[in-house]
Amino acid sequence: MSATSSTADEQAPVMAARDSNAKAALSRRRFLAESARTASGVGLVGLALGLYSRQSQSLPAAAIRPPGALSEDKFLSACTRCGLCVRECPPGGVPHPVLKLAQVGDGVALGTPYFTARTGPCIMCTDIPCVKACPTGALDPKLTDISQAKMGVAVLADQDNCIAFQGLRCEVCFNVCPVRGKAIKIEPVPNKRSGKHAIFGPVVYSDHCTGCGLCERACIMEESPIKVLPERLAKGRIGSHYRLGWEEQSRAGRSLYGPEPEHRYHLPEGQRYEFGGRGLVAEPPPDAKSAIDTLNKGLREAK
Repeated sequence: MSATSSTADEQAPVMAARDSNAKAALSRRRFLAESARTASGVGLVGLALGLYSRQSQSLPAAAIRPPGALSEDKFLSACTRCGLCVRECPPGGVPHPVLKLAQVGDGVALGTPYFTARTGPCIMCTDIPCVKACPTGALDPKLTDISQAKMGVAVLADQDNCIAFQGLRCEVCFNVCPVRGKAIKIEPVPNKRSGKHAIFGPVVYSDHCTGCGLCERACIMEESPIKVLPERLAKGRIGSHYRLGWEEQSRAGRSLYGPEPEHRYHLPEGQRYEFGGRGLVAEPPPDAKSAIDTLNKGLREAK
């Protein structure tokens, strides 16, 4: 065997080992690179979902939580996204349940239940199945009377485009209201346009409104001028340091500062005011006589 052939045979194992080491190093580099890409992708997805979740903690104006929902921060902490409330929610005259679970793009925290009044309002089930189905108390089990629910508040956001305030009789929102006569009342006012008709306009009383959304859903307008909004957007709040004297007096059942003086109106002499009666009434002076006495007196003097 020649020297050249012998040298080649001796170097062959060394070259094979080098090739094997190179392939192993390449595999390690490829593995590390792919692992880094995967980790980066997962991190970016997690970051995006985290940012989306943070943004979704502030509900869109049209998204209403189910009856009995706790305040938004407490609700999000307690809700497990199980979907049991949605499963128990019956169809509200539409081909799907009223409640739905939030998906990406809804602007609501993922997997949490909500409804929109215009497309699928709460139908005010007397047995409140969604509350009974909630396993964590995110929907308060203390709510047993659906008329006491506080899902949101109806607001007549655009009176100018409500046909009732144009002088036409409508009253649809009033008629579908489940607490009609308390949450929504029809209050006639003079029609200044015609000067001879009344306007029968709806007026919302927020203390009695449940926020079910039936009024908004039933509105016959192309875009409903009455809208149901979350309470945080629709209602004002008096400062906690304020006390309304008449309410405190009603609770106490008595005057809060001693005997209450008789109220006296400051009126022109010879007039009095009947509260809840005829209003301003002219009174004859104490020494005034009847018209007949005055006439008789005049006739006697003439003779």
